[in-house]
Amino acid sequence: MKRVFLIVLDSVGAGELPDAKDYNDEGSHTIYAISTSKYFNVPNLKKLGFLNIDGVREKFDASYVADSFEGSIARMAEKSKGKDTTTGHWEIAGVISSKPFPTYPNGFPDQIIKEFEKRTGRKVICNLPYSGTEVIKDYGKEHVETGALIVYTSADSVFQIAAHEEVVPIQELYRYCEIAREILQGEHGVGRVIARPFVGEYPNFTRTSNRHDYSLAPPKTMLDQLVEAGYEVLGVGKIYDIFAGKGITDTVRTQDNADGIEKLIERMDRDFEGVCFVNLVDFDMIYGHRNDVDGYAKALSYFDSQLPRIIEKLRDEDILIITADHGCDPITPSTDHSREYVPMVAYGKKIKKNNNLGTRETYSDVAATILEYFNVDKEVAGTSFLSEILEN
Repeated sequence: MKRVFLIVLDSVGAGELPDAKDYNDEGSHTIYAISTSKYFNVPNLKKLGFLNIDGVREKFDASYVADSFEGSIARMAEKSKGKDTTTGHWEIAGVISSKPFPTYPNGFPDQIIKEFEKRTGRKVICNLPYSGTEVIKDYGKEHVETGALIVYTSADSVFQIAAHEEVVPIQELYRYCEIAREILQGEHGVGRVIARPFVGEYPNFTRTSNRHDYSLAPPKTMLDQLVEAGYEVLGVGKIYDIFAGKGITDTVRTQDNADGIEKLIERMDRDFEGVCFVNLVDFDMIYGHRNDVDGYAKALSYFDSQLPRIIEKLRDEDILIITADHGCDPITPSTDHSREYVPMVAYGKKIKKNNNLGTRETYSDVAATILEYFNVDKEVAGTSFLSEILEN
């Protein structure tokens, strides 16, 4: 019985891509940035070869990098146009996006907002790029007093709706997001519509864990192919949302990284054949976007501390793949995602040790590799590296 556990450390980038300047991301290197914190402690990732990856190894003192390591490693370039969550995850699953999703640095057009107001029966306030925590500080009081919806965006392709849970019940907010998703198609087809509920009293509003993402439906992915071939695809965290449910046979929401790791470990005890696809979002959502270097380092160190529990659960035919979807360097002035390579660490009882694959041309090589492992003919992008990582 073959199983692959694919973990996305959301935004843990491995250094600027050659075209980073086109995205105003020159100098970005998320892994190095968080290593500057005194809380950075990743001995288990180090054992797997995480710090030996090209472009990462050079950032560390030679004595800190492992002389030998337990896994197969690579860094992967993003071939798609963009640096957002949807684009990155879709590429991991074999879809290369030739055009970036639309962004709205000046807010959404009047016709979009007016249609949204008409269909929801509520006015819109803000309609600007904003930090998620700052927007509820600045507009939360007005929202509570008037019932108007706080709509905002960011440098990413997102239409975000913030609402107080006592003013707009969760299910009603989700319905508004579905309306926005119906409106935002074609040229205005943003990557995600996101529900951003919050609670509390002014000025001490706080966001809750009831966030929900509504993505565009992707083209055919590795996930669809696996399901068509009779395999299971278990989603943990926001994977279901990112793929609009396509190619997911079982899903579970998570409260935070710690909960995501527990849900992963629960699924490792299951008898299934297929892929368990996990997103750990706190790195990006809580720490990267807030330029919280210490918080980011603590989060990665916590994941590292849980790795032995994950590894202990691996069966003979299992493969563990750890990667990321983009960067979010917390020491650059920007609080947005950064255009970076991402790490790839593969580990298992049949995976070669001390094996550096160098640089891969696309994240989609992961999709091609997984499909080959399950003997499914590839209908997506990417070149398999399975023969390079499996022991003979």
